[in-house]
Amino acid sequence: MENYYDYNAPKIDVPNSTVILFLGIVSIVGCCCFGLLGAICAIIALVLAKSATDLYVSDPGRYTESSYKNINTGKICAWIGLILSALFIIRLIFVITTIGLSNLSDPDTIFERLGIPMP
Repeated sequence: MENYYDYNAPKIDVPNSTVILFLGIVSIVGCCCFGLLGAICAIIALVLAKSATDLYVSDPGRYTESSYKNINTGKICAWIGLILSALFIIRLIFVITTIGLSNLSDPDTIFERLGIPMP
């Protein structure tokens, strides 16, 4: 399939490139919100990045290179945010199973269960 695009026409940004970058950054920051906000933003960014990358690869002469770089940067940030969110969720599950949900409000029990001497 040939693309009949006028290469002298001004180039446009890849759709959603800025949104992907924004969601990737929010996924890194959002991993502190019990890991859920970061994971949700990262997954959305990765899905959007997949479709935007396919769009750019199908006709690179039509889109600006800077918007493609935004997609790649957003994808990297989304992967980092997803990994950090997963680690936070695993840590949260570990703490809840070790200490117990009812004991999270008592600092003495938390230190005792984790084997940490009281300050």
